[in-house]
Amino acid sequence: MEASFLKDVHKRFLFYKDLGDKTFEQLEDKDFFYQPSHESNSIALIIQHMYGNMMSRFTNFLTEDGEKPWRNRDTEFDVRNISRQELTEMWNKGWDCVLGTIANLSPADLTRTIFIRTEPLIVYDALLRQLAHYPYHVGQIVFIGKMIKDASWNSLSIAKGDSNKYNEQMKKQTGR
Repeated sequence: MEASFLKDVHKRFLFYKDLGDKTFEQLEDKDFFYQPSHESNSIALIIQHMYGNMMSRFTNFLTEDGEKPWRNRDTEFDVRNISRQELTEMWNKGWDCVLGTIANLSPADLTRTIFIRTEPLIVYDALLRQLAHYPYHVGQIVFIGKMIKDASWNSLSIAKGDSNKYNEQMKKQTGR
């Protein structure tokens, strides 16, 4: 059961990374910096924050507190003069850290205690915590991308009005 859990968590994280990747493919460079309002985050700021969180939480995951002394969360939300390429590199490096750490966990690790901001967490709970956090931000990225692209947005899931068509395709694939 524990090995299945680790496999499923890895698969779910990959799914959300893929949603971000597919959003980025539809965007122009300038779109990464679009802010719907002054108080809103741009895709660039969300990437900066996710990168900082991923590197902090998953570097030495089992042996160090997930809030590293070198992380400065507040500056993750500072607008920077950064390129799309640099943002993409941050995105990929953060995900590589997360996915690599999960791939190296053993079933026995799931019941170990780790710490995030000195709070003790069982590893499986810490993974679930991040599995809630990252999709939250990926959803923001997708939503901003969809706002920017409007009618030219290519749906990343079942397009409006296509639910029945999708269900029929799934029935054919699964034979159910």
